[in-house]
Amino acid sequence: MEYVNLLTGFRVDGRRPNEMRQLKGEVGVVARADGSALFEMGNTRVIAAVYGPREVQNKGQQVNSKEALVRCEYRMADFSTGDRRRKPKGDRRSTEISLVIRQTMEASILTHLMPRSQIDIFVQVLQADAGTRAACINAATLALADAGIPMRDIVTSCSAGYLCSTPLLDLNYIEDSAGGPDVTVGILAKMDKVTLLQVTKYHELLLIAASFRTPLVLSSIHTNSITTILHTMCSLVKHFSCHLYPEGHCFL
Repeated sequence: MEYVNLLTGFRVDGRRPNEMRQLKGEVGVVARADGSALFEMGNTRVIAAVYGPREVQNKGQQVNSKEALVRCEYRMADFSTGDRRRKPKGDRRSTEISLVIRQTMEASILTHLMPRSQIDIFVQVLQADAGTRAACINAATLALADAGIPMRDIVTSCSAGYLCSTPLLDLNYIEDSAGGPDVTVGILAKMDKVTLLQVTKYHELLLIAASFRTPLVLSSIHTNSITTILHTMCSLVKHFSCHLYPEGHCFL
C-alpha cells in the first residue's frame, strides 16, 4: 500500500507528512471531578478526570511524604475500537500506559508543593484511531490545569512514524498498522525538555540506518543514522507542541 503519494506528497487521509490531525479540546466536562478535559486528535477521542490534591488513602503507597503521590489509571472503552472483545481491567498494556502517563505527568507536577497528599488521574479512550497514549497525555495535562494543580510546564505529546522513507507526524490507524518504526514523544513545551521518548520497531530503525552507507564504522553508521531519524521525528513533534500551545496561550 502506498502511504505517501509520490506525485502529490499527500498521505492516505490527505495530510502532508508534517501535518497533524485536527485538534479539539474542552475542559470542565466532568462535573464532580476537580479537573477534567475532553481531547480529540482526529478520530481519537479521550477523556481525563483529575481528583486532588487530597489526603492519601493508602499510606503504604506513598514512598516520600514530602511530595504528593501521583496515581494514574488508563482504560479503553469497550466500544472504542472495531474489536468488540471485552478487555479485562488491569491488562498488561493498560498497566504499562498507566505507568507511562503517570511518570510523564510527575515530571511536570510540582509535587513538593503538596506533601502528604495524592493526585488521581483517570483517562479513558472513547474512540481509538492511533496515537491514544499521546492523546491521553494531552488530555491529562488539560485536566491538571483545569484542577489548578501547580506545574513546571505544560506537557504536550504526539507520535511520529517512518513510512515510505518519509517521517510522518501524528499517525492514524492505517499508518500505525503498517508496521513501521514510530516514536511517541512528550515535551515540556516552554522548557524545551523531553519527558517521554518511546520507540517501537527499533530493529527496523537499524535496517533503515544500515541503508545510509558511508565509510564510517557500521556501529557508528547505525548510531548516527538512528539519531538523525529520531531527531527528525522529534522535530515534527516539537512542531506539534508549538502549534498546540503557542506562546502567550499557556495555562500556567
